[in-house]
Amino acid sequence: MGAITETWQDLRALLRLPGFRRLFAVRLVSQAGDGMFQVGLASLLFFSPERAGTAAGVAGAFAVMLAPFTVVGPFAGVLLDRWRRRQVLAVGNAVRLVLTGAMAAVMLTGGLAGAGEAAVIVLGLAALSVNRFLLAALSAGLPRVVDGPLLLTANSLTPTLGAGAVFLGGGVGFVLGLGLPPGRMHDAAALVCAAVVFGVAGLLALRLGRDQLGPEHPVRGRLGAEIAAVARGLVDGARYLVARRTPGQGLLVMAAHRFLYGVVFIAAILISRNLLAEPGNTSAGLANFALVIALTGAGGACAVLITPVLSRRTGPQGWIVCMLLLAAASQLLLATTPSRTVILIGAGLLGLAAQSAKIAVDTIVQRDTHDDYRGRAFAFYDVLYNAAFVGAAVLAAFAVPDDGWSRGLFILLALAYLAVAALMWLRGARDPADLDVRHSPAAR
Repeated sequence: MGAITETWQDLRALLRLPGFRRLFAVRLVSQAGDGMFQVGLASLLFFSPERAGTAAGVAGAFAVMLAPFTVVGPFAGVLLDRWRRRQVLAVGNAVRLVLTGAMAAVMLTGGLAGAGEAAVIVLGLAALSVNRFLLAALSAGLPRVVDGPLLLTANSLTPTLGAGAVFLGGGVGFVLGLGLPPGRMHDAAALVCAAVVFGVAGLLALRLGRDQLGPEHPVRGRLGAEIAAVARGLVDGARYLVARRTPGQGLLVMAAHRFLYGVVFIAAILISRNLLAEPGNTSAGLANFALVIALTGAGGACAVLITPVLSRRTGPQGWIVCMLLLAAASQLLLATTPSRTVILIGAGLLGLAAQSAKIAVDTIVQRDTHDDYRGRAFAFYDVLYNAAFVGAAVLAAFAVPDDGWSRGLFILLALAYLAVAALMWLRGARDPADLDVRHSPAAR
């Protein structure tokens, strides 16, 4: 109770700052729209009656959805140091309003038949790319409205409450779909609402001063040279992490975990739609998948509570091994029978394992990476984290059956988790290698 009281007091102190209140309102409304948009896009691409719901189709759509986070993410900072971040928030949300409204119009007029599907995918890809810039702009602008000790608190609270807004917005979008009869309006309802919410977020951004979020000294150099410098920085960061050993090994383990988790995630979409729901009842399929996501999120929430306590006894590397073993156990459970109860319990266990391992890897990377390389290390982490999910989509297109469940597949996934755990335990470094930063591989 003491921690909750302290957190509430910190939030009240932050809300006394006018600039923070305005930026925080933009974040909450914008991310609530994200939740509605994600539900609408998932309904269109994964649970629409007009789509076949095959493993290849789901995996392909999933890879498209993740592409902006893999490609755009590392380069977002280059543009945010050149453009006014308040304008990015206002114009970016206005652009998302137009893109999302266009997606809804395609659904209401022509559905996913013929060129309609390609249009929806292209528009969705553009909207997700803009979203990546908005999330980066929200983070980059935060130090301009909060300073001193409260900045650390703001960095902890705002992403967490923003994620809650995503969840709330997704819930609203899901409920709106349930209240409408099957048809084009049913499929487009969440997108229509998301477009309206994006417009509100854009208007809220205008309450901030034009230059309030910076940058104070916009970069004026050649854009191409800066993008090339970012690419070189990613390569330098990768070389440093490998030479330093512990952070490099942690990221490789996280990428493997993310890759295997991605295969399970796509299998869960197919199981929810094609196995746990009656044929053609895509609303029931979406409801099943919402439960899977909810249980996965509950597992992740438990990870936040138990990891700081238990990982002190095992060390971060030992905790990662424990979570890989738990992930293997979740796959063996899924291999028993494709019942709803088993699927939901497996989702909760895997959510706990995935988030716990990620927290431990984050700790290793933060602790064992020199400050001169920490930014590049996390940029490379971001690329690797999302690229592993794209790779999982490619594998799932060939390895996952159309109904999503295969005893042999889940046993193989369990064995893969066990192999990664064994490598981490037997061959993983416990202490970082000593490096002179001035003469490290990345500095050459």
